[in-house]
Amino acid sequence: MSPEAFDRLQSLMASRAGFRLTRDRMKLAEHRLGPLARREGYETVEAMLASLWAKPVAALAWAVIEALLNPETWFRRDRPTFDTFAGELLPALSAARGGAPVKVWSAGCSTGQEAWSLAIGALEAGFPVEIVATDLSQRALEKARSGAYTGFEIQRGLKAGTMLTWFDQTEENWIAKPQLRAVAHFARANLLDPPTDDHRFDVIFCRHVLGDMEPARRGQVLDNLERRLVDDGCLFLGVEEVLEGDSIAFRPVAGRPGLFVKSPPALRRAA
Repeated sequence: MSPEAFDRLQSLMASRAGFRLTRDRMKLAEHRLGPLARREGYETVEAMLASLWAKPVAALAWAVIEALLNPETWFRRDRPTFDTFAGELLPALSAARGGAPVKVWSAGCSTGQEAWSLAIGALEAGFPVEIVATDLSQRALEKARSGAYTGFEIQRGLKAGTMLTWFDQTEENWIAKPQLRAVAHFARANLLDPPTDDHRFDVIFCRHVLGDMEPARRGQVLDNLERRLVDDGCLFLGVEEVLEGDSIAFRPVAGRPGLFVKSPPALRRAA
């Protein structure tokens, strides 16, 4: 891939999805785009990109973006986060909501392991939840909706007892049981898009997403998340993620890495 083609890829990723594609990922980008080029009938990645630049096609542009997104995830990634969610937040929020389902958003859910992990934690703790899980990648969402994972994937984060309780084993995969499917729902969404309705959540998980975004876009995404979060709700980022002035909407919770609540300025703005 030529440096010029990569520069245009960088602009495409930043403008459409807000994600940063650094020059040291040029070889990785070409590797990930190879299968897409072959599926689309092009001999090389360069030929596919040249066609895209010459005659932009939205479907191909989004397919290119999706191929370059980082899909890395696993069940109960950063396990203490899920312990805090199920053991501390759910009891408090359920009581505050009078027993009504706690509304949870898994933003940037990739292939679904985070959403299913949240569902497992809530059902094991005995609290009703409604989980909406979104991602930019249609291919990732297809896998998430299937609830089907290989033996390697299912063992990455789940103990044997949990696997047997919440998944049915088939010849090739482990399939999420109906109890999980009843509380987790998947949809496509771009975190750059501002809310178009008044639907809000009690808890938002947006972990390991902001670090790959353009600095100028992170504040935009955080402001959109703030508008989706109820005033007494909580935001989970990755345990090592910090905001560092990206947004005045949230402040960290002491002693809880990755956990944030709305800042006083955001609450005053909402009022």
